[in-house]
Amino acid sequence: MPKQKIVIANWKMRLGLAESIVLAKAYAEHIKTETVEVVACASEIALTGVGEALRQGPVKLGGQNVFWEEKGEYTGEVSAKTLAEAGCSFVIIGHSERRMHLLENYEMIHQKLKAVLDHTSIIPILCVGETQREKEAGKTDYVILDQLQQSLGGIELLADKQLIVAYEPIWAIGSGHAIGPDDVNTMHEIIHASLVDLLGVDAAKKQVRVIYGGSVNAGNVASFRAIDNVDGFLVGTASVDVMEFAQIVNSL
Repeated sequence: MPKQKIVIANWKMRLGLAESIVLAKAYAEHIKTETVEVVACASEIALTGVGEALRQGPVKLGGQNVFWEEKGEYTGEVSAKTLAEAGCSFVIIGHSERRMHLLENYEMIHQKLKAVLDHTSIIPILCVGETQREKEAGKTDYVILDQLQQSLGGIELLADKQLIVAYEPIWAIGSGHAIGPDDVNTMHEIIHASLVDLLGVDAAKKQVRVIYGGSVNAGNVASFRAIDNVDGFLVGTASVDVMEFAQIVNSL
């Protein structure tokens, strides 16, 4: 059975509380697909309001970050169980913007993955990707493999769990210039091979989806949708325009 395609919206910190709820209501009105899984990842403070608005449609709720402890003296953080209580079915872990701006590293990302997988049914969205400097130095393959090893090494993906790996070349995020389809195909092949090594053949094939992110929009999505090993997209800028985001969803 082919894996169900998925399109994930990452609203980042672009919207206030009221704006988030307005956009969520627009998602519920305009996004009607039942063949493609669709997720909206809102800011933490907007999760309950956005979740309520999304109940009128097929779009699922996701968080943008999570902490690895259940509770304690961790000011400003949110636990996996709290995200589950808020209605989240997905959560982004290790987005490059957190790695760049907040010094999040893959030891922390590993702990976050374990917390989500061990204590909730939330599906984690693990982000990997190389910088422009790493790309120019010819280190892309090494960087991605190292990120996957640090994130997933020692983790057993039980039969009732799922994982999404989002390949987002950092230099492409928000630039308006997506990577070429052939390069996406190559990188996803490398990621799939690494996942087999780390998680086993069955888990890698049946329980993990590998998606692409990095300046995906309605104009370029057609060049990626035919690639067999692309299971969907993580969409940033284009996701705050409901009509453009709906075009991306409908293209699958």
